[in-house]
Amino acid sequence: MRARAVVVPVLALVAVVAAVVVVVATRGDGTPPAEAAARAEAAPGIGTSVTTPPPVSTPSPTPSPSSASAASSSAAPPAAAPLAGRIKPGVSHSGVATFYDSDGSGACGYDASPDPLTAAMNEADFEGSQACGAYVQVQAAGGASVTVRITNLCPAPCRVGQLDLDPRAFDRLGARDRGEIPVTWKLVSPPSVPPIALRHKDGSSQYWCGIQVIGHRNPVARLEVRAGGSWKRLPRTDYNYFLSENGAGCGGAVAITDVYGERLVVDPLPVKPGVSQPVPSQFARH
Repeated sequence: MRARAVVVPVLALVAVVAAVVVVVATRGDGTPPAEAAARAEAAPGIGTSVTTPPPVSTPSPTPSPSSASAASSSAAPPAAAPLAGRIKPGVSHSGVATFYDSDGSGACGYDASPDPLTAAMNEADFEGSQACGAYVQVQAAGGASVTVRITNLCPAPCRVGQLDLDPRAFDRLGARDRGEIPVTWKLVSPPSVPPIALRHKDGSSQYWCGIQVIGHRNPVARLEVRAGGSWKRLPRTDYNYFLSENGAGCGGAVAITDVYGERLVVDPLPVKPGVSQPVPSQFARH
């Protein structure tokens, strides 16, 4: 009887231990043992940093051309100008403003004009006529400003950054007895401009021609002519004409590209030397 009494407590003890093992092996959230062990192994220990991946951004919808143009006129910085030379949108230049007797004509080859808001550009920034027709806003230290169109070259002793203004434009910045005024200036794209016109140089024909662009809102970077079923880019002279010396494209369609990369295609015009012929196109404002 004593041996039997000993065996019964031992069996009871074994049953209790088995129940404890079952309870420990099963988590209260019902997670299987193998998965619980894997989670424990993957969990970072004390002092281990955990990097959370950044949220994936959703690209903004591409604005329509009209909304993009409106935004570029008010947002900073302005739209990029991949074809610009020394005078780039959003870039401010420092120099001085002086004045000279001007009628709006000069190295750019434009006709004389009663418009007093014109200026001559120093040789470095003139850049071989690339500045011709550009509109720049000139501002004096006191805050006075004026927007002028580049129509001429100001040779040495004009310095880099210097603008030689029509006297009436200079008057908007300060008194003439000062002689010169420290200024900053930058390229602008004015809201109101005359229509673009094309003019063939005197002596032009179907065998040789020079083409000039007049009245453009933004500086012109390229001019191409349609010849032989393809477009041919014409070289630009320092007197602001694009030349076709072998006659290719003279009298054909013309493509004009501004510093922002906008390309306007103009239907063929008759070759009329010395005559400005308006076209129904204009570059967008930036």
